[in-house]
Amino acid sequence: MHDTDGRSGRRFGLPTATALVMGNIIGGGIFLLPASVAPFGTVSLLAFGVLTVGAIALALVFGRLAERHPHTGGPYVYAREAFGDFAGFLSAWSYWTMTWVSNAALAVAGVGYFHVLTGSNPSKGTDLVVALLMLWLPALANLAGTRWVGVVQMVSTVLKFVPLLFVAVIGIFFFDPSNLGSFTEGGHSWTGGLSASAAILLYSYVGVESAAMSAGEVRDPERNVGRASVLGTIGAALVYLLGTLAVFGTVAHDKLVKSTAPFSDAVDAMFGGHWGGTLIAFAAVISIVGALNGWTLMSAQSPYAAAKDGLFPASFAKKKRGVPTVGVLAAAVLATLLTLINYTTGVGGVFEILVLVTTFSATVPYLLSTAAQVYFLLTGAREKVHAGRMTRDMVLALGGFGFSFWLVAGAGYAAVYQGTLFLFAGILVYVWLAARRKAAAAGEQAAAEPAAGPAEAPVGEQATEHAAAVAEPVRP
Repeated sequence: MHDTDGRSGRRFGLPTATALVMGNIIGGGIFLLPASVAPFGTVSLLAFGVLTVGAIALALVFGRLAERHPHTGGPYVYAREAFGDFAGFLSAWSYWTMTWVSNAALAVAGVGYFHVLTGSNPSKGTDLVVALLMLWLPALANLAGTRWVGVVQMVSTVLKFVPLLFVAVIGIFFFDPSNLGSFTEGGHSWTGGLSASAAILLYSYVGVESAAMSAGEVRDPERNVGRASVLGTIGAALVYLLGTLAVFGTVAHDKLVKSTAPFSDAVDAMFGGHWGGTLIAFAAVISIVGALNGWTLMSAQSPYAAAKDGLFPASFAKKKRGVPTVGVLAAAVLATLLTLINYTTGVGGVFEILVLVTTFSATVPYLLSTAAQVYFLLTGAREKVHAGRMTRDMVLALGGFGFSFWLVAGAGYAAVYQGTLFLFAGILVYVWLAARRKAAAAGEQAAAEPAAGPAEAPVGEQATEHAAAVAEPVRP
C-alpha cells in the first residue's frame, strides 16, 4: 500500500516528479558555480562530468530501492528495512535537520537576488520580510495540498530552466575558446584541480532522492520514481554542464574569476548593456522559490514516515490534502527562527555553523540507503533482488556508496565534526521515543492480563471437577 490520502488526483505523475527532482537539485547555487570553479581551470568541467556519473548511479539506486519499497520516506524506509529502527531514525533525523536549515539558507540567499531584481537597497527590516515571504509562500502552497505543490514546482522549474537553457544554447554562437583559460589554473596539477573543484561541486546534486522521498505521492512509484530520479538528474546535469561551459566561453577567464554574477556577465557579453543582471536575478529568485517549494515538502516527508513507525512524534504522521501538515509547519517555523537569528541578533556564527551541518547531514541518508541496497543484494533476499540484475545493481550500489562517501569527504573536517555532533544529539530524541513506546506497550500488556485471568479460571475449575468425576468410580 502507498501512503496517500486515497485520492489519486492529488498524486504526482512522471513530469511533476521529474520537476520535483530537478527543482530541488537546481537551487540558487548554479548562478555562482561558474565563478566558483573558474580558478581551477576547465578541469572543473571534467569534475562536473565525473560527479554526474556518480549522481546518476545514486539516482538508479533510489529507483531500484523504490521498486521494492514504494513508500513515502525514501531513505528512511530503506535504512530501517535493512538495519532496524535506530538506523532508520538516524536517516530521518539527519535528513529532517538538513531540510529546514537549508531552507533558511536558501531564503537568505534569495534576498540578495531580490535586491538585484528590484534595484532596492538592503536593509535588515526589508531583508527579513523578503526572507520570511520566501519561506512561507512555499509553505502555504504545500499546506494547500500536493496538487498545488506540483503546480508550483512545474511552473518554477520551467521559469528557471528557460533562462538557463537560453544562456547555454545562445552561448554556443558567442563561444570564444580564448576565454576558456588553461586546463589547470593556479599552479594545480590536473588531479589536484579535479579534486579541488569537485569539492565545491559535490553538493550540486543534493536532491537526487526527492522522488524516492515522496514515493507515496507518485503514481506508479515502482516505475516512475526511478525514471523521475534519473531524468531529473540528467536534466539538472545538462543545465549545469551547458550553462557553465557557455559562461566559460563568453566571459574572459580573468574577469570570470572575480565575477559575483557570472550568468549576468555572460548575457552582457553576448548582447551588451546591463539587462542580463535583471534577467538572471529573476531566474534566480524563481529558482530559489521553486527549490523552497520542493524542499518544504521534503522536510515533512521523512518525519512523516518515521512517525508512522513511532520513531517521530505522532503528530508528524497526520496528513491533510495529501501533505503532512505538522511537518510542513514545523520546518517553516524552525527555518523562520533561524532566519530571525540571522537578521536580528547578528550572531552570524550560529547561522554559519548550522548551515555547515547541512553539508554533512545530507549525506547520511545517502550512505545508509546505498548500504541498504548492498545489504539486500548480499543477503540474496528473493523478494528484494532481481537475480538477472545482480551484477549491475551491485556496481550501481557500490558506485552510489562511493559517491556518497566522496560527498562526506568533500564536506571538510569542520562540517563532519559539527554534523556528527548534531546527529548524535538526535540520539536523546530516539531514547525518549523508544522509552515512550516501551511504556505504552507495557501498559497495554498490563491492561490485557486482568481480562484474561477470570476467563481462564472457570476452564481450570471445570477441568479439575471433570478429573475428579472420572477418577471417583474406580475408588475401592
